[in-house]
Parts: sequence; structure tokens; C-alpha cells
Amino acid sequence: MIVDPWVLLAFLPAALALNLTPGADMMFCLGQGLRAGPRAAIAASGGIALGGLCHAAIAGLGLSALIAAMPGALDVIRWIGVAYLLTLAVQALRAGPIRMADARQVRPRVAFRAFGQGLVVNLTNPKVILFVLAFVPQFVDPARGAVLAQFLIYGAVLSLGGFIINGAVGVFAAGAAGRLAGNPRLARMLGWISAGIFTGLALRLALMQKG
Repeated sequence: MIVDPWVLLAFLPAALALNLTPGADMMFCLGQGLRAGPRAAIAASGGIALGGLCHAAIAGLGLSALIAAMPGALDVIRWIGVAYLLTLAVQALRAGPIRMADARQVRPRVAFRAFGQGLVVNLTNPKVILFVLAFVPQFVDPARGAVLAQFLIYGAVLSLGGFIINGAVGVFAAGAAGRLAGNPRLARMLGWISAGIFTGLALRLALMQKG
């Protein structure tokens, strides 16, 4: 096997614990669920999962180490992420929650957009770059060869767990929002809550400590 089965077995609970820890990805899926419904939340979780695989591939190729060694590059990525999250916050304020009747007509488009948003949010988070570099190499054994494949296997485990857990959080939030959407005042409040989540994530990223 490319990876040691015992090492992979040890990786699973560590990965699960990390997936269960509330973070930016989970909050983003929660916000998507509140604003656009369960399919958007699941799609956003899928985009985040794909982003995690991309980070694993980049780390396996050694490119993440180069980026991490250049603080300027990390800052550029970070501020792109901040600007993007603030844009999503403004969109949430303008649009508010999507009504169930409207969702039937625009659901594929909304889900596709949420997938892309999740992907961009994940890829523009320098913390993910640094996390993959710090965590995954502990389980990679260069003596077994196929280092990139090992990174992808461990990245896939992390991404799959994150997809399930973050998606479940988003679906739960969408269910709660659906029960409140009949009240226009509460529906508008959900839009503000979603915008607040995206703004909070942007501030968290902007204030991220280096090193």
C-alpha cells in the first residue's frame, strides 16, 4: 500500500477531531444554509472539500512550503479572501434568504454558485495552507515513495470528513431557517445573521496572526 494501514488508522481519529472542531469552513456552510437552503449548504461543503484536496496536492508538490516562506504571498491570499467574504456579506444583505418557492426555480444555479464560493473561501484561507503543512506531513513517510499520493490520500480523508460534518451543519441551519422563513421579519433577520457570519469570518481572516 502507498500508506501504512496502521498510520492511516491513527490518522482517522485525529482527522475526525479536527473536522468536528468549529472553524471558518463550518461557519461558512452554516451561513449558506441559513441564506440559501440545504442544497447550497451541501454544495458549499463540496467546494470546501475540493479546496482541501487542492491544498493537499499543492503541499505534496512542495509549492505550499514556498508560499508559506513568503509572507507577502500569504498576505495577498489573505486579503483576497477578506474581500471575497465581505462581498458575500453584502450580497446576503441585499438578497436575504431565498424563499422556498423561488428556490425550486434557481436551485441548480444557487448550488453551483455556493460550490464555487466554498472553493474560493477555502483556497484563499492561508490558515488552511499552514495547517496542511503542519499536520499532514507528520503521517507521510517518504521512504514509501509516492509522496504526492500520500498527501492526496490523507487530504481525501480530511476532505470527506469535513464534507459530511460541514454539510450536516449547513443542512441543520437550513432546516431551522425554513421554519422561520414564513415570517418576513424573521426571514430578513436570517439575511442579517448570514451577513454577520461572513463579516465575522472576514474579520477573523484579516486579524490572523502570522507564524
